[in-house]
Amino acid sequence: MRVWFLAQIYVPLCGGVLLGGVISVLLGQLSRKSPQRALWPYQTPLWLGRFLFWVGVPGSLIHFLRQTDLSGGVWIAPVMAWVTFIVAFGLAWIWLQVRTIDWPMPTKGIFLLSSMVGNTGYIGYPVILLLPQLGTTYFGWAVFYDLLGTVFGAYGLGAIIGAYYGQGMSQGRRSSPWLQSLHALVRAPTLPAFAIGLLLRPVSFPEWLDRGLQGFAWSMVMLSLVLMGMRLQQLRSWHRVRPAFIATLIRMAIAPAVIGILLTLFGWHGAPRLVIVLQAAMPAAFATLVLAETFDLDRDLAVTCLGISSILLLLTLPLWLWIFPV
Repeated sequence: MRVWFLAQIYVPLCGGVLLGGVISVLLGQLSRKSPQRALWPYQTPLWLGRFLFWVGVPGSLIHFLRQTDLSGGVWIAPVMAWVTFIVAFGLAWIWLQVRTIDWPMPTKGIFLLSSMVGNTGYIGYPVILLLPQLGTTYFGWAVFYDLLGTVFGAYGLGAIIGAYYGQGMSQGRRSSPWLQSLHALVRAPTLPAFAIGLLLRPVSFPEWLDRGLQGFAWSMVMLSLVLMGMRLQQLRSWHRVRPAFIATLIRMAIAPAVIGILLTLFGWHGAPRLVIVLQAAMPAAFATLVLAETFDLDRDLAVTCLGISSILLLLTLPLWLWIFPV
């Protein structure tokens, strides 16, 4: 029974990611045969990412928010998201202080960010939705954690860290990265989609429209996994494995364990606790790579953290399900 339960999670999760990797490889083969298709392997995930960013994820948010249960203290999710940031930042900062070999400032910055910011959207949403004991009923908790926690944390607190540790800050470019991060936060379509989904909760849709929206929303969940597979297949820099592993250990093991213990001590159990712990234990977010580009941080370490943490999710996910059962 336990094997079948894990298969229910891993088959769609791994299947979507592997499909994305296969598509990326095939596009690479086609690009070698024709110069006109040389940009296909790079343009396709870019186009798919833009479609999901502007249409897919906001549309699926609206649908799932209409079905989810937002009672029972859902406000605790974003609060614990910020507690996770503080815990992860504190642990990463302490580790940097006790090191005997000092790192450059850009490396320290991306180490802190990779320890703090998780992929609670493109990976967190599918994981929560695919788990039968959570699903759409508790999806709202994941959304609150992501939108009011991760999004603001990445482009708010993340921008502060990036500006402090980034290269080029002494070269008259202080305002530009801040403006870019603020622009990224303001223009995010998930925030208005979140508001629309809440406003439409009392509205009854025709059955055919509900079914159509449901099919669209679940297809966007799988497309998110396909996009993740395409991006992972294109990762080329796997240097800096040791610091990346330390950041991943903080990000996906120590900080989530602390959050789970705190929730238990304050009387939170069952599905709400599991949702928050899983969101706290997601792999490093692609937003860290965006911040690395924006603030001229250590890109190699950012890429390595993305790869290692995404692979380790397959090992850590069943552990959290066992430690914090529903």
